[in-house]
Amino acid sequence: MSKGQRVGYKRVSSVDQSTERQLDGVPLDRVFEDKASGKNMDRPELKKALEYVRDGDTLIVHSIDRAARNTANLLEMVESLNAKGVTVEFVKERLTFRAGVADPMSHLMMTMLAGFAQFERAMIRERQREGIAIAKAKGDVYKGRAPKLNAEQIGTLRARCAAGEEKAAVARSMGISRVSLYRYLAGAEQKAGTIAR
Repeated sequence: MSKGQRVGYKRVSSVDQSTERQLDGVPLDRVFEDKASGKNMDRPELKKALEYVRDGDTLIVHSIDRAARNTANLLEMVESLNAKGVTVEFVKERLTFRAGVADPMSHLMMTMLAGFAQFERAMIRERQREGIAIAKAKGDVYKGRAPKLNAEQIGTLRARCAAGEEKAAVARSMGISRVSLYRYLAGAEQKAGTIAR
C-alpha cells in the first residue's frame, strides 16, 4: 500500500513577494502556490490542493496563517481533510493532524494560535484606522499605501498601454488592479500637462 504523496501549499500576500523560504528543504511531491491576501477568499491554488489530495496523502503548509482566513475556516479545513484520510502538517507550529487520531491538545493549540493570528490582524487594522483618523484630524493628507510599482515598472506599464495592449491584461500581468493602472496612467497625463504649461 502506498504511503501517499506529500503535497505542499504556499501563500504570499502579493505578487512581488517570494515563497522561496516557505517549506524550504521539505521534501514534496507536488506544490500549490497562491499570491493572495490573507483576507482574500479567492485562492484558486488552495482549492486545487484540497481537491488534489487523497486518502493517505499529507498536506504540508508553512504556517497556520498561510492556510486559512480565520479560526473557523482553519478548523473546518483540517477536519474535512482528516475525514477523507489526509494528514495536515503545519511546519512552523510543528503541529500535525492525522486522520482517525484524536489529539485534543494539538487541536487546542491550533485553535489558540489561529485565534491569536486573527486578533493580531484585527489590531493592525484598528491601528491603521486610528493613524488615518489622527492624520486627518491634524490636517495631514493621507496618501494611502505607497505605489506598488517602481519608476521602471510604471514606464513599462505606460509604454504597453500606449502601444495598444489591453489594459486589463497589462494590469493582471503586473499584479495590480485596473483602478491602480488608470491611476498610473492619469499620473502620466498630469505630469505631461504640468510640463506643457
